[in-house]
Amino acid sequence: MSWFDYVVQCADDTLYTGIATDVERRVTEHNESPKGAKYTKARRPVVLLASWPYEDRSAASAAEHAFKRLSRPDKLKKVRAASAAT
Repeated sequence: MSWFDYVVQCADDTLYTGIATDVERRVTEHNESPKGAKYTKARRPVVLLASWPYEDRSAASAAEHAFKRLSRPDKLKKVRAASAAT
C-alpha cells in the first residue's frame, strides 16, 4: 500500500498538509465529512494542490513534517514544481 503526503488550499487561502493512503477520499472527508481535520472543517471548501507518493507511512509522515517546517513561499514553490511535473 502506498502512502501520500498531500497539500490542500483552504477557502481562507491557508495551506493544510496531511498523509493518506487514498488522497481523493481524504479530500472528500475534509470537505464533506465529520472525519475531516478540525482545521479544515472551519475553512471549507478545500482544493487539492499536490500530492507525493511514499513507500510507507513513516516516509510520508517524515515528508509531511518537513513540509510543515517550510516557509509559505517555499511550500508554494514545491507545490508549483509538483504541478509542473504532471
